[in-house]
Amino acid sequence: MSVAFAPAINDQSGGWPRFRFHLLGLAHLPTHPTYSPCAYTQKVIKLARMLKALGHEVIFYGGEGSEVVCDEFVQVISAADRRACYGDYDWRRHFFQHDGRDDAHQTFNRNAIPAIQARQEPGDFLLCTMGAYHQPIADALQHLWVVEPGIGYEGVFSRFRAFESYAWMHFIYGLTRQYNGSWYDAVIPNYFDPADFPYQEEKADYALYIGRLVQRKGVDVAVQVTRELGIPLIIAGQGSLTNPAEGLDIRDGHVEFAGAVGPEQRAALLGRARLVLAPTYYIEPFGGVAVEAQLCGTPVLTTDWGAFSETVLHGVTGYRCRTFDDFVWAAGNIERIQPADCRTWAIQNYSMARVQWMFQEFFSKIADIGRQGWYEPHPERAGLEWLRKDYPQQGVAAGLWQPAWEVQTTNEYAIA
Repeated sequence: MSVAFAPAINDQSGGWPRFRFHLLGLAHLPTHPTYSPCAYTQKVIKLARMLKALGHEVIFYGGEGSEVVCDEFVQVISAADRRACYGDYDWRRHFFQHDGRDDAHQTFNRNAIPAIQARQEPGDFLLCTMGAYHQPIADALQHLWVVEPGIGYEGVFSRFRAFESYAWMHFIYGLTRQYNGSWYDAVIPNYFDPADFPYQEEKADYALYIGRLVQRKGVDVAVQVTRELGIPLIIAGQGSLTNPAEGLDIRDGHVEFAGAVGPEQRAALLGRARLVLAPTYYIEPFGGVAVEAQLCGTPVLTTDWGAFSETVLHGVTGYRCRTFDDFVWAAGNIERIQPADCRTWAIQNYSMARVQWMFQEFFSKIADIGRQGWYEPHPERAGLEWLRKDYPQQGVAAGLWQPAWEVQTTNEYAIA
């Protein structure tokens, strides 16, 4: 069962406005599903799929070896260019290498500018998926709507911005000393294909930490909590359990290290886990693993700040914790969380079939600036559902939420 959404703004043909997008990929990696540990790679791939599913034209600019659904793929950096800059390092053991000032990004930007100039039409959108890394491209072009569609970083520059969470939007406002809101900013969460994360009702007896092996991600908390309760812990991700630079020296007998895992193994580990620990120390812009786990029907234990305050329903799809005692109690009482509630919450709010309509509304509002702007009327508007949230029935029955809408459902979670 899934939520069916319709466009809030229809054009004269009874559909919705269609646009042309120049979508920028990454310089340091091919934009390919293989690189599942890179959130930006996966966001670009799925954003292209959503835009194409809505009938938009997508011209993608990226590196050799990319695999993106689009109308045209323009290669702007070769594998040889990447190797010349970064060498042949093992990305499964070492973190991805990139710097907006390095030769790979200079090559990417230098080649992308004339390629876009040769193809652009007035009113097109330029999607800068890596923020300030792509700013030199935006600065060299005119007559395009320049948009950052997935801000989970600090290097913002454009007028039109979609943030991954309200927590991160407000963090950036404070960081840049922006005291007033912006009418054309939006919060659009990260988006996932439920088919990539199959639902698993039956769980095995292990906890899971999956993410970069850095101290700030809270891997040490995951080790301490599972040690206290005697729960086996599987750690998966880029890096090493022994890394003096990160203050990591994990040698506990209850810990198994799976290394960096591909998409299928990632989903299998998430689905079978008794619980997933994501106790990030820093202000997490989104933290996609929390939603991936919930899609699999697996509850999540997180910290109580950043995007987790939006993505994890405390006591319904997991627990948000402030102290070690909180984490230990939550892990010891994880059976109170119903896997079906986790899956329902994640699909209804973070599936591609849901989030695509948020992007449609966002881009439509920007396009209105070319007409009457903020005052552009839409007598055909059907509603403002793009900002609504849907909640699992357990939360509704408990009186935690009172949704003011009626949910319509279909039998599958396909992108229409």
